[in-house]
Amino acid sequence: MNQTIRILLVDDHTLFRSGLKALLQRQPDFDIVGEAADGLEGVKLAEQLKPDVVLLDIDMPQMNGREALAQILVTQPQLAVLMLTVSEDGDDLAECMKSGARGYLLKNINADFLLSSIRRAVDGDSVLSPEMTAKLVARLRTPASEVRNLELESLTPRERETLAWLARGVSNKEIARALDLAESTVKVHVQNILRKLSLSSRVQAAVYAVEHGLDKV
Repeated sequence: MNQTIRILLVDDHTLFRSGLKALLQRQPDFDIVGEAADGLEGVKLAEQLKPDVVLLDIDMPQMNGREALAQILVTQPQLAVLMLTVSEDGDDLAECMKSGARGYLLKNINADFLLSSIRRAVDGDSVLSPEMTAKLVARLRTPASEVRNLELESLTPRERETLAWLARGVSNKEIARALDLAESTVKVHVQNILRKLSLSSRVQAAVYAVEHGLDKV
């Protein structure tokens, strides 16, 4: 017997969300465990409900899908998050996949493709709408210098400040004190920095900051 796949829906369009829920509920192996109308609520429900899959829109109030994705994966890095959006923007695609999304699907896909994508994502596959595949390949062919510039531009001002403090080798607690932030907020910033810059440790982040002149507090 197939294991039930627990799904959280995060989309600010009530009518679309209702139709999506009705479609998914017809599948015997799908269970809709929650719904959220904005990214902030989605982050909270993902933490509370521990779903297997999150279907996440990008353009939403309170907190957009890109930010919600990053926050969800800080505490649940193995969670299958699928972006389900109307955005065909290459920057959105690259940022979401770099941040750890399991897939990027456009809302114009047919129902069978969506159902298949959800099941594949749970099995560990990455899934893309066909028209987004070429855009991702083009991004991978972008010269390294341009990729690096895009990575730097993706950092928020607060993340740049945090990166500068990382270059000093200080702890999250010390950074939090210096920037007047909660330590948990600093942890999120550090995780975002590592993800956006494709780094795996604080030491690598410190070296990166020095190499790129970003070590001045």
